Amino acid sequence: MKRFKKTFNDQQVPSDRDSGVALRNAESKWGPNPMTLGGFIVALLMVLTFVFSVAFFLGDLPSDCLWTLAEARIFRLKPSKATFSEDIPQPLTAPKDKLLGGLLPSGFDETSCLSRYESPLYSKGLQHKPSSYLISGLRRYEALHKQCGPYTELYNRTVDLIKSGEYSSDSSVCNYVVWISYSGLGNRILTLTSAFLYALLTNRILLVDPRVNLSDLFCEPFPEVSWLLPPDFSIIDQFNSFNKKSPHSYGYMVRSNVTQNSRKPSFLYLHLSHDFDVQDKLFFCDTDQTFLHKVPWLLVKSNNYYVPALFLIPSFEQELNNLFPEKETVFHFLGRYLFHPTNSVWGLITRYYQAYLAQADEKIGIQIRLFNFGAGDFKYVLNQILACTTKENLLPQVNLNEPIVNSSGKTKTVSVLMTSLSPRYFEEIRNMYWENPTVTGEIVSVFQPSNEERQQTEKLMHDRKAWAEMYLLSLTDKLVTTAWSTFGYVAHSLGGLKPWILYKFKNGTVHDPPCFRAVSLEPCYHSPPYYDCKKKTESFNSVNIVSHVRHCEDNSLGLKLFDRKGEL
Repeated sequence: MKRFKKTFNDQQVPSDRDSGVALRNAESKWGPNPMTLGGFIVALLMVLTFVFSVAFFLGDLPSDCLWTLAEARIFRLKPSKATFSEDIPQPLTAPKDKLLGGLLPSGFDETSCLSRYESPLYSKGLQHKPSSYLISGLRRYEALHKQCGPYTELYNRTVDLIKSGEYSSDSSVCNYVVWISYSGLGNRILTLTSAFLYALLTNRILLVDPRVNLSDLFCEPFPEVSWLLPPDFSIIDQFNSFNKKSPHSYGYMVRSNVTQNSRKPSFLYLHLSHDFDVQDKLFFCDTDQTFLHKVPWLLVKSNNYYVPALFLIPSFEQELNNLFPEKETVFHFLGRYLFHPTNSVWGLITRYYQAYLAQADEKIGIQIRLFNFGAGDFKYVLNQILACTTKENLLPQVNLNEPIVNSSGKTKTVSVLMTSLSPRYFEEIRNMYWENPTVTGEIVSVFQPSNEERQQTEKLMHDRKAWAEMYLLSLTDKLVTTAWSTFGYVAHSLGGLKPWILYKFKNGTVHDPPCFRAVSLEPCYHSPPYYDCKKKTESFNSVNIVSHVRHCEDNSLGLKLFDRKGEL
């Protein structure tokens, strides 16, 4: 002890000179030796990896941390033997038709939109074959879009009509339908598809509202010329004020007898949302289509997939039959044609797919969207989900009596992709399959990319995640969706899947049966016009007009397209 005290007391505070020597000695020890520094970095990375792994398996990390980790590293997927193991399921490596049977145009710069041509590596491709008439129609449209798109001579000439307030009968002037962004992302995708089909049927050019995140979510679908309405469009600042009472709306003009004038307006606003008036519904009548055909600019706002009602217009019937011999394929084809994730969103999709879904023998999607949900309904909804997935043999039951269940042969792996604004359902189902073996010995892994808690319409990162999750759900083998959900409609229609649909949640008991199988790939038109164009009165017999339009399985007042052969 005395020796220790003496040694301690004899120590002196180093001078500046001594500090400099010490620093140089330290630099000599660490700086020139890269092996020592490299070893230190490797050790640090190993420690951080261990800490993260422990935190992850103990549940301390939020599920949307998976998105954060995925966003942290960006790489381009180059499918090859060097990229993928031979154990990865065949759809990832099998050569596929990049143009989807001619549905997609060629000539794009592939690096500008990787998803356009890489998507067949992940999806099962088109579940039906597009008609040659549809393919040639799309090529004709692309040529017209190139001729009349933004900033072309014909576009500038037609824009001048709005500025002058006059209508020109010049046949060389192009006609347009302008889609105005409205409602959530699922609704926007469905209404944009509806507007494009209307453009195909009426020889118009589709231009889309540039004020939202569209260019950050979707690649340009048409070669060479953008589909974005130029931001200097003369009346773009009026878009937010358009509603069914607007003087420029077609319904208002009908009520005011303005349409009886010989002078045609240079533009009209079409209000096709759920709250449209009787006069707005005249849009779906042949005689009114004749009038609208003469108006160069039609601006449309909707929150509904109004494609089924276009099939009720007699003058469109033959063209639609030629385009879509199989009636339930409208969105499946047009959705795959129009909506290609941008590289930023494609990175989210591919990284998540590779990390959590690619190695599974089977991929099951479960999409949950709750409307008017009460806090006490959680257990009820959870039981309904479990009842559906086990009764329909989508997921195996768990064995509560045995700690381990041995299965004969190779163990089947199942990855479950869940999407919901809440993490609670994911946590319960994940824990159930973690804490208990399955009766069949299958290994079930459950994942949820994000839990945003609430819908945040038009917020960029929220929309990116939502679009990525819709696309990921479309890549699953089997899918469970929620009734009335446009998010679910987009996912199953893009993937060509007929989902099991959970009955709309009601307080009290689990619905028996808990879910039902859809008979069509098509989305539901929630608020159809139900208008008799001949009698000029509202009517609920529209569903009887054509054989391939029926009421929706999840909405008795809604309409959807289907093929008789697909009816159960």
